[in-house]
Amino acid sequence: MAAEPNLSIEPVPPVERALVVTAHPDDVDFGAGGTVAHWVSQGTAVTYCVITDGDAGGFDPDVPRSQIPEIRRAEQIAAGESLGVADVRFLGYRDGSLTVTMGLRRDISRVIRQVRPERMLIQSPERNWQRIQASHPDHLAAGEAALCAIYPDARNPFAHTELLADEGLVDWVVPEVWIMAGPQPTHAVDVTDFVDAKLTALRAHASQTAHMNDLDERIRGWLSGAAAQAGLPEGRYAETFQLIHIS
Repeated sequence: MAAEPNLSIEPVPPVERALVVTAHPDDVDFGAGGTVAHWVSQGTAVTYCVITDGDAGGFDPDVPRSQIPEIRRAEQIAAGESLGVADVRFLGYRDGSLTVTMGLRRDISRVIRQVRPERMLIQSPERNWQRIQASHPDHLAAGEAALCAIYPDARNPFAHTELLADEGLVDWVVPEVWIMAGPQPTHAVDVTDFVDAKLTALRAHASQTAHMNDLDERIRGWLSGAAAQAGLPEGRYAETFQLIHIS
């Protein structure tokens, strides 16, 4: 199958630091686990910023709801470790009720100024009608808040002035943004060599995936479909993103 227009498969040069911002534990592993493993293999230090604790998730009725945040944090930490990510930060917002507030924009801006990433991976603020499950309201809010934090907040020394005055965090410009699960992908990453690592990370989220008897088949189906759309040979696997460069 020929590559879709504007869907590039040209390798993007590695960076020193990357920051991933998602709404829930497991979002990054479903959407970009193979790509994160690829970046780590290139020497990029990846940090996760997870906005909620996923306290509205889980499928086991015998597990007290009060234990879910601790369980899901531990699962995300273990999943990150399996991909080579040791720096996992949680903002502690409530799952299922995320909205774009100035407080959330400030909290993401804080992490941007702390990590000082050259690349950020975020969720799409645009609903994807072809993959409605990827467009959870929390995902849309997380994507919009992250974009607002990237531009203009984190780079503006006069935004969230308490970050500088109280914490000494100076402004930071993020030049490269990768958006996952959006309706307009422009770039594909060949993750064939990292599919097993992605599946290991997903299995670490046992509260979310243990009941999925078809997890391996489902993930490989998604990735092979993305590879075909990118014009990669049969037997390859890919994850797709919209890339934005901000000057």
